[in-house]
Amino acid sequence: MTHPDGVSPLGQASGYPDSYDAGLLFPMPREASRASLGIGHELPFSGRDRWHAWELSWLNAQGRPQVAVGRFDIPADSPCMVESKSLKLYLNGYNNERMVSLEAVRALIETDLSAACQSGVFVELYAPQDVPAMVTAADGESLDVLDIACDVYQPDASLLSAGGDGVQECLRSDLLKSNCPVTLQPDWASLMVRYRGPRIDREGLLRYIVSFRNHADFHEHCVERIYTDLMRACRPEQLSVGAWYTRRGGLDINPWRSNFEAPPESFIKLVRQ
Repeated sequence: MTHPDGVSPLGQASGYPDSYDAGLLFPMPREASRASLGIGHELPFSGRDRWHAWELSWLNAQGRPQVAVGRFDIPADSPCMVESKSLKLYLNGYNNERMVSLEAVRALIETDLSAACQSGVFVELYAPQDVPAMVTAADGESLDVLDIACDVYQPDASLLSAGGDGVQECLRSDLLKSNCPVTLQPDWASLMVRYRGPRIDREGLLRYIVSFRNHADFHEHCVERIYTDLMRACRPEQLSVGAWYTRRGGLDINPWRSNFEAPPESFIKLVRQ
């Protein structure tokens, strides 16, 4: 089973594959979305999209099922990302596939994702008993204690402002919600903003986060919009934006963008994931 040229499986009726097929992966170029934000080929950030795959299984040589948890790191500078339903269908194709080892599965997934994204993708698989200790809380001081009125539910960068003496702080919120641009299903996330620069108005930042509530876009694009809007409106010297989205179909996506620090290496799994 492969996709017709240019046709995403998202929002389409799909049969579940019963065998491995790398053609199920549906790459999506990043360029058009970034162009709409004024981002050219010279990216203003580095980072990655970390995926966790919680429903991964195959058969060993004797036909006995094996299970694992997957971690896939897609570089932010990869020309393409992968559509989430296509990745789910691709991984389901392993369910009845006989593989010689966990390492063989890991290497094949890494090869296929790297080809789809046109960049080196790092893949690690863990047997359930070998999953690393998980960090279960995001960094930062919560904005969600603020008692504010909200009435804007489409992204509005005019809600953002900053001024005064420079500060260095980390803020977070569990109130980020957007919608899938194809199916309009809700996407829920926890957001972290770490910066150094003029103090960002916290009430305005929270209203801005809430303003994504009816916005339809992919996870990665939402995080890049937030990063870009903060840089333009608040002009921090240093900025990191990370989001941890709740899982759907056994997958969660966690984009990270920064102009000064590497993504956290710890295995982060927030309570809603």
